Amino acid sequence: MSEQPHDLAPPERILSAAALRMARQKPWLVRLELRRLLLIPRARLQFALAGVPWGRGWRLYGLPIIQRHRASTIAIGDRLELRSWPESNALGPFRPVILTTRRPGASITIGSGFGMTGGTICAEEQITIGDNVWIGGNCTLTDTDFHPLHLADRLARPLDGATAPIVIEDGVFIGMETLVLKGVRIGAGSVIGAGSVVTHDIPPGVIAAGNPAQVIRRLDLPPTVAI
Repeated sequence: MSEQPHDLAPPERILSAAALRMARQKPWLVRLELRRLLLIPRARLQFALAGVPWGRGWRLYGLPIIQRHRASTIAIGDRLELRSWPESNALGPFRPVILTTRRPGASITIGSGFGMTGGTICAEEQITIGDNVWIGGNCTLTDTDFHPLHLADRLARPLDGATAPIVIEDGVFIGMETLVLKGVRIGAGSVIGAGSVVTHDIPPGVIAAGNPAQVIRRLDLPPTVAI
């Protein structure tokens, strides 16, 4: 196993020893950082036109897609990091990050320190995300079924699917290509394994994975101990 240290994050200052080291060792990151800086005016304008206030310390690697119903709200805290360019993450986002509220009164509320690569957050009712939540590549969070389950209802009201709020508590990490469905609460500090489908509540402080996602063990237990 390699003992080489990882870079903790892109350097805060372009003119610094950390930035010089990054330029020598990972030249593609220099190009990304320069593109990100050049993108800031367009990104700020995009968020302003969508009616979403700009926060402190935001880093956007590519423009997200923002679709906000004018009678809904999208609120995001400081230190946001969204990665929409395919080259901005080794997982290769399939598409830009999508933030969408589709009905009057819908809301997406995201705390500080949020990070997401590709993927979608779609609210017809309410999605609430706490502080320091990280969402891996190409995940989807949606609080709606989009369409009714029964044929007669789909034909009569095709976009009237059932909805229920989603709550992601502080410090949750969601692995790549995970689907989080309506009515789910994921407890603080929990980790969701890659490729999971989360259909019911997950308690705090656990590792959960699978389809449907099931608790594998508590994070304070060794890997050999299951619950």
